[in-house]
Amino acid sequence: MTWPQHLRAILTLGLPLIGGHLAQFSIGLTDTIMLGRYGAEALAALTLATAFYFLLFLMGCGFAWAVMPMVAQFDAQDDPTSIRRATRMGLWLSTLYFACVIPLLWVSGSLLLALGQTPELSADAQTYLRIAGFGMLPALLVMVLKSYLAALGRTRIVLLMTLGAALANGIGNYALIFGRLGAPELGIAGAAIASVISQAVALVGIAAYAHRRLPEHALFTRLWRPDREMFRRVFLLGLPIGLTTLAEVGLFEATALMMGWLGTVPLAAHGIALQTASATFMVHLGFANVATIRAGNALGRNDPGHLRRGATAVFGLSLATSCLTIIAFLTLPEALVSLFIDPDDPARDAILATGVSLLAVAALFQLVDGAQVIALGLLRGMQDTRVPMIMAIVAYWCIGIPASYLLGFVWMMGGVGIWSGLVIGLAVAGVLMLHRFWSRALRM
Repeated sequence: MTWPQHLRAILTLGLPLIGGHLAQFSIGLTDTIMLGRYGAEALAALTLATAFYFLLFLMGCGFAWAVMPMVAQFDAQDDPTSIRRATRMGLWLSTLYFACVIPLLWVSGSLLLALGQTPELSADAQTYLRIAGFGMLPALLVMVLKSYLAALGRTRIVLLMTLGAALANGIGNYALIFGRLGAPELGIAGAAIASVISQAVALVGIAAYAHRRLPEHALFTRLWRPDREMFRRVFLLGLPIGLTTLAEVGLFEATALMMGWLGTVPLAAHGIALQTASATFMVHLGFANVATIRAGNALGRNDPGHLRRGATAVFGLSLATSCLTIIAFLTLPEALVSLFIDPDDPARDAILATGVSLLAVAALFQLVDGAQVIALGLLRGMQDTRVPMIMAIVAYWCIGIPASYLLGFVWMMGGVGIWSGLVIGLAVAGVLMLHRFWSRALRM
C-alpha cells in the first residue's frame, strides 16, 4: 500500500472508532457537567467515585481488548471458527471478572475512608458506586462485542450504538439528577441510575446487531459451553493488557486521591481538567485501536512491511492531533474549564484558577501520552503484552506516582506538582514502548 492508501485506510477505520470513544466518553462528561452544575460537592464525589469505578472497569477491559487483535488475525486467516471461540471466551472472562469485583464497589465507602478521603465524600461516592456498579457487567460485555466488530471492520455500528447509549444517558441525567420530566430529584444517585440504563441500552443494541448481521459466527449459540484452550489463550493475552491498563489508570487515580487530600476545590478542578484531557485522549485511543487491528491483520498475513508503514502513518496522525490539542489547552484554558462550572457557584473562581493551571500541565503530556498509547496498540496487535506490562508498572507506579507525591507534597507544588508527576510517568512509558515496538518491527 502507498502512504495515501495507508492514511485513507486508517481514517476510514479510525474515524468511527474515535467517534465511538468520544460518544462513550460523553457519558462520563455529561455526568461531570450536570453534577458540576448541581454542586461542587456532588462533582467532587463523582470525581472520586469514577476514579474508583474506572480503575476496576478498565482492568476488566483487558479481556475485551485481547479479543481485538485475535479476531483481526483470525479474520486475515479466514478462520470464522476461531473468531467465534475467541469472542465467546472474552464474554466469559468479562462476566467472571465482574463477579469478582462487584463486592469491592459495594464496600467502596470504607475503602475510600481508609485511603484518606473525608466521610462526606466517601459516603456520596459509595452511593454512586453501589448503583453504577451493576452497569459494569453490560459495559464489559459491550466492550467485548465492540472489539469483535471493530476487528472485522464494522466500526460504524460501534459508533451508532455508542451514540444511542450516550443519548439515553443524557436524557436520564437531566431527568434524574435535577428531577425533570416527572422524575424525582436524586442528585448523584440519579447520575448512577442513568449510567446503568445507558449501558443496558448499548448491550441490547450491539448484541442484536451481531446476532442478526453476522449469523455465520453464531456467537450466542450454545454460549454456555466451555472452551478451555481458547479460554486460556484469551486469558493469557488479556490479563497483561488489564494489568498494563491498571498501571496507567492507577497513576491517574492515585493523583485523584492526592488531589482529594488537598480539598474539595482542587479535586473538583482535577476532575474538570482530567475530563478535558481525556476527550483528546479518545482520539489517540481510536488511532491505537486501528493500530491494533492493522497490526493483527499484518501478523495474520505475515507482512512486516505493511506493519511498519502503517505504524509510521498512524504515529503521524497522532502527532498532528497532539499539536492541535496543545494549542487549544494553552490558548483557551478558561473557556474550557468554565464549561463545567455553574456561574453562581461560590467556589467558581477558585476552581477556575486551579483548573487553568492544571490544563497548562496537561498540554505537556499530550505528545508522550499519544505516543505511548499508539505504541501500546501496535504491540497488542503483535500480541506482545507481557513486556509492555512490566514497562508500564515501572513507568507509572515506580516513577510516576512517587514523582507526583514528591513534587506535590514534599516540594510543596500542590496540584501542579501532582500533575507534573503524570508527565514524568507518561514520558518514561512513551520512550520504553516506542523502543520496544520499533526494535521488534525492524527485526521482523
